[in-house]
Parts: sequence; C-alpha cells; structure tokens
Amino acid sequence: MPASPSTARAINDRLALRLLQQEGPLTAGQLKQLTGLSRPTVADLVERLTAAGLVAVVGEAGEQRRGPNAKVYGIVADRAHLAALDVRTEGVAVAVADLVGRVLAEASVPIGGDTGTGPAVEQAVTLVERVAKEAGADRLHTVGIGAPGLIDPSSGELRDSTGLPEWHRRLVATLQERLPEARVSVENETNLAALAEQRDGAARDRDTFVLLWLGHGTGAAVVLDGALRRGASGGTGEIGFLPVPGTNALPTSTDCEGGFHSLAAAAAVVDLAVECGVPVGAVQEPSAVGVVRAAAAVVREAAGRVPCAAPPGRPDGVPEVAAGASSSGASGPALRFLDALADRVAVGVASVVAILDPGCVVLGGEVGQAGGAALAARVQDRIARMTPLLTEVRATTLGGGAVLRGALLTARERAQEELFRPAGRGRPDGGQGPSSPPPGRSG
Repeated sequence: MPASPSTARAINDRLALRLLQQEGPLTAGQLKQLTGLSRPTVADLVERLTAAGLVAVVGEAGEQRRGPNAKVYGIVADRAHLAALDVRTEGVAVAVADLVGRVLAEASVPIGGDTGTGPAVEQAVTLVERVAKEAGADRLHTVGIGAPGLIDPSSGELRDSTGLPEWHRRLVATLQERLPEARVSVENETNLAALAEQRDGAARDRDTFVLLWLGHGTGAAVVLDGALRRGASGGTGEIGFLPVPGTNALPTSTDCEGGFHSLAAAAAVVDLAVECGVPVGAVQEPSAVGVVRAAAAVVREAAGRVPCAAPPGRPDGVPEVAAGASSSGASGPALRFLDALADRVAVGVASVVAILDPGCVVLGGEVGQAGGAALAARVQDRIARMTPLLTEVRATTLGGGAVLRGALLTARERAQEELFRPAGRGRPDGGQGPSSPPPGRSG
C-alpha cells in the first residue's frame, strides 16, 4: 500500500534532516543527489523545514554553472541545547552542546566520599547550571546522564544499589525539579560508553561486540546486531558479580567482592602491581591508570622498534615481539605485571565469549585505555588459547570520555527524534516536557 502524501513528506523531511546531521550543510542540489528525490520535492521540503525553524541558509556555494551561487542549508543548531553528565562515585563531569552535538562548554567537579547527599546534589546541579550558562543556553531541552548501577527498564530510573552514593539517585530527581521543562533520562555508564565506541570509537565497524569496562570498577555492555541489550532487569553486563577463580570468596547479591571485580577493579590492579614488584610509589600517577600506563610504556620500549602493520588476528600496530617480550632484566616487573593483568582480564573476556560469541571485545575505561594495544594483544593471545571462538580484542579509542560522549549522543538522538517529528504527531512545536525513559532500544 503506497504511503499517503503526508507520510511521504514526513519520510522525506526526516531523510533530509538526517543527511544534514551526518554530512553537514548542503545545497538543494546536493540534497537532491543524496536523497534521489526530484528537484521540486527537495524545494518543497526545504521550504517546509525552513518554515518550521529546523533549517536555515548558512552560506552559499559556487557551483559550476551559470547564475547565482547556490544557497547552503544547515540545521538550526541553537534550536535546542543538550546537557550530558558523567556521574561517578568521586565526582561529575558535564558538557552542554547544541542540537547537532557540537560541545559549547564543559567542566567537572570532584565530590568527596564524605560529602553529604544534599551538598553533593547541590554541587552537581550547580555545575550543570553554570556550564549551561557558559554555553549560552537559556534552557536545556534534553539532559542525558550516565551513572553506575542498574537502570529499571520499565521506568528508566536508577535503582537503589548497595555501595553507590545516595546522591546519584537524588541527582536525577533534583535535576528534573530544577529543570522542569527538560527531558531528563539516565542510562548505565558502561552502556553509554559502548554506544560511543560503536558510533565514534573502536567498534565503528562492528554491529556485534562487547565492551569490557576497566576503571574504578568493572562492567560490560552488550551490543548485538546493532542494538544495545539491557536484559530483563536492566542488569546485562554486571560482570563484576561474575564468580571467578583466584578469589577468596563468592560474590553476594549486595556485594561484588569475590567476583570479577576483585580481579580487575582499580584497587585490585594496584595490588597486583605491588605483588609483581612494580615500584608503585615511583609512578607519576599512583593509581591503576598510572601503573598500567607505565607498564605498557615499558612493553613498547622493550619491543625495540616502531609499531608496524599488525599480523592477521592481532590488534593494529602491535608488533609480535611486544606481546611476547621477555620478563627478565630491568623491565621484568612491569612485563610480569602486564602479563598477570592480561591473565585476569582474560578470565572475564573468556566468560563473555563462551556465552555470546561477539567476535570482538573492546577493553574500555581509563585502565583499558592505559593498557592500550599492548594489553589488548596479550588478552587476545590468551583468549585464542582458551576458546575455539575467534575473537578480536581491541583497546578503546575513547577511554573514560566515552561515557560523556555516549550521554551526549543519546541526548542528541532524543532531542532530534522529537524536534524532527512531523507536525500533528507528538509535540510538533518542540516544546518542553516531562521526563521519560531513554529512547527505546532492544532489551
């Protein structure tokens, strides 16, 4: 059954707007070429979108033809402003962007563990308001939040979780109160990082992959056939609770100690470095990130040559000798540490591979970024020996910034989904409204 004229117009408008988002400003002729639509149809949709305040003339382009220069059309970027938050146990980072996702201002603030719930929430909300003001945003259309913990798939709300600060849950409600016209949504931080890696990072060429987050804690996100999978209770990827060998106890329903968290979380990584004889006190960054970065640097130095094209099945730029460098000599402790860390990480990766067979695992987070290709290569070598399922292990290209990037991408998607909706469906005026769960993806 052919589409009605109004439906066809709506489809054409959305197609043109998506192209303007992806390609940047375009002439009517370029829109005609990219959409395959006729010149009159393109002229009509440009007129509609201009009248709706969604596109405007942003310049001119001299085309190889006689007559005046062609007008160049672009999305009206300041039609709406978006905020993204990366909420951690130790602080919060905020970025404010326009409708096309261009970051206009960003900042972060540490929040100590001894800070009370009320003061912590006030610090975070004040930061959002300050960054929005610096960005020139009179109001925020959409706010996307990335936070650790479980997200209730039915309500989109952050569930109460033992071990996480109470101010995390209070922050979401307070932002909605202080920004009543904005749409405020929260998503698990690792899920957002995976979306960012898929869009802009290490998994751009993958529809199916798993992100293993290695940072202050551990987590995983599962993307299958291009869709983020959350699970029945929103807990897909809570790999910190995975029972693993090498710990003294089993995790419980309220505490992941004894699970994979005890092998690969930041505190465990620092302890492992000490066990391997790495002089942690001599590292400029006395943290998991610092010791892993230092060890990876030793591996690169021990390789003794500039990274070359990778052999088949090995992460790009990792020479064969780097993964198998000797653990003897002055560099021995660092090399033993990186090998031991790869052993631990491989336990978690092997479990994921055995169940999901994703074909690709990205080592994300600050620790994954610090280990880089050297750690990824070691983990891949171990997985190749542990399972018959071919799996490529890659290092993140976004690191800890993936959460904020993912929050911004989802906020932009949600705002555009509403503002680009044709008149007569939903809220055609682009007005502000109450909070609701994040845009639906397969669970």
